[in-house]
Amino acid sequence: MMKRFLSCVLFLFVYLSFERGVIAAEQSKPNMVVIFIDDLGYADIGPFGATKQKTPNLDRMAAEGMKLTSFYAAPVCSVSRAQLLTGCYGARVSVPGVFFPGNANGLHPAETTVAERLRELGYATACIGKWHLGDQAEFLPTNQGFDRYFGIPYSNDMRKKELGGTEPVCPLLRNDKVIELLTDEQQSRIVERYTDEATDFLRENKDRPFFLYLPHNAVHTPIHPGKAFQGKSANGRFGDWVEEMDWSVGRVFTTLKELSLDEKTLVLFTSDNGPWLIRGSDGGSALPLRGGKGSTWEGGVRVPTIARWPGRIKPNSVCDTVASTIDWMPTAVSLAGGTLPDKPIMDGRDISPLLFGESDVSQREAHYYFSGYKLQAVRQGPWKLAIVPQPDSGQKNDADAKTNPRLYNLEKEIGEVTNVADRHPEIVRNLLSLAEQMNSRIGGDQPTERRPAGECKDPKTLYPMEPDKPKTDNPSTKSSQPKKPIDLTKLKPGDAVSAIDAPQIGGRPFTIECTIPTKARDGILIAHGGTLMGYALHLKDGNVIFAIRNKSGVAQVEAALPSAPSPCTIVASIHTDGSLRLQVADQAAVTEKGSGLIPSQPKEDFCVGHDNGDSVVEYSVKSTFLDVEKIVIVVH
Repeated sequence: MMKRFLSCVLFLFVYLSFERGVIAAEQSKPNMVVIFIDDLGYADIGPFGATKQKTPNLDRMAAEGMKLTSFYAAPVCSVSRAQLLTGCYGARVSVPGVFFPGNANGLHPAETTVAERLRELGYATACIGKWHLGDQAEFLPTNQGFDRYFGIPYSNDMRKKELGGTEPVCPLLRNDKVIELLTDEQQSRIVERYTDEATDFLRENKDRPFFLYLPHNAVHTPIHPGKAFQGKSANGRFGDWVEEMDWSVGRVFTTLKELSLDEKTLVLFTSDNGPWLIRGSDGGSALPLRGGKGSTWEGGVRVPTIARWPGRIKPNSVCDTVASTIDWMPTAVSLAGGTLPDKPIMDGRDISPLLFGESDVSQREAHYYFSGYKLQAVRQGPWKLAIVPQPDSGQKNDADAKTNPRLYNLEKEIGEVTNVADRHPEIVRNLLSLAEQMNSRIGGDQPTERRPAGECKDPKTLYPMEPDKPKTDNPSTKSSQPKKPIDLTKLKPGDAVSAIDAPQIGGRPFTIECTIPTKARDGILIAHGGTLMGYALHLKDGNVIFAIRNKSGVAQVEAALPSAPSPCTIVASIHTDGSLRLQVADQAAVTEKGSGLIPSQPKEDFCVGHDNGDSVVEYSVKSTFLDVEKIVIVVH
């Protein structure tokens, strides 16, 4: 009996010791909060120079923590979020740009997110706000490592009329269910509602480690500040919304202090990309940086970032060492006591030595600036080398951006004005070598290390929407005469036309006709668009391909070139119902069902014989194709 009693006592002792050990380990893990703002520019908050809108809570956060002044995101929404959550450049995980409602693609469920890693380590996880990594069920947050989700699943401007409805709306989800359809007016409460959800999550999980991901829709257009903030700033409604966003940050900090969690919590505040400058007064500022959202100039991807962790991060400190959203995953897992496997490959590195002031050396060899799958620049230390033309936020190339490569010393001149490539040939050679290596791995048309995107076989929108209608002329001004073809015959291979001057095909059926007097089997004929939307006519392995990209993905029709090397006329069309038709020479036409019209005018240049931007599709050859002529496009 005594032996059994002693065995029970020993078992109880071991069990309680184990439980205490588990509790102690749990208590030693820091809580983590990432506040991710949409389209917030480098100069849009007080710690980075804003004066027209007041941000007292962020001012205090910077005073109590660290400003990271060379912290990088990505040019646009979806890719930036993929980088933060996976620790990889968007090109590696096949998230090149922006996902639209009902898109077939999203972040592949096989990718392991930081939320999944932290949940394995005992963390409660929540995503509250803008998701934008695919709106099909398998791509939503609760299938990507988050215990709960509340938010608008994409940008707040991606609103459509509900079937039979009278005004555009955005879906608000709880987990994977639509609980409301928000009108523009109702969006004015979205910051308040996100903040309430976030603080509730903090209170509910105060006794265990947690990861709160709070990606606001603010300050993306359309701008909808709450009523309490309307007219309060000196910078119009944009400044009003920035001030409400700052108020939300203050609520998070107040709640952490109330729960005695302030010194146990790392908070990272940053933005997904630079300001949307083409939106004017609604678009923010990146000064003194050049460029804005959509570009790989510093203003498009270098974002205002602050980290705070009382007792661990030195107050009022500044770090100008290169770091990025891709570094969040390895940093968070390391701080949580976990380790990452060698595979799959991750681009980010643990930057806790930078945060804790233990080092001022970048944890990565270089930082790479991708626009879609196209590598446009690379940075190492103070040196940034641009290797291709970099369109600005309006997708136009400034005169000085046409000379490549271009080398900038960002420590001496943050505004990227003076090209010093001719003075530092060795640095140029070194950076070109790094760029070529990375581009071969995950960039361009034939990468060796790119992982696939997620793809839904039967994509649907989250609520029944009114179908897109083709744009038509005003009946009162519509002529009874046939439309005059847009004659582009004066263009030569290698030429480019701005989106404004190109054929206006948004929401319209159109027909392309051209002649190729050559026996070439690969190359680009016509390209207009990028990773968001557009069209391309190109040759691949002796076949002509007419490809259309819209929110549903890529649809294409293909026909073989004739074997004879004589001149060949190609006619490609997209019809009102989205179907595609392609006729090559006198062969029978080929048709495909397609996936709808291109909803709006592509913002990229219209290119003949080449493609100077992100590709609508992958080409077998992207160099100039010298033998395309007699181009005519008719917009119906």
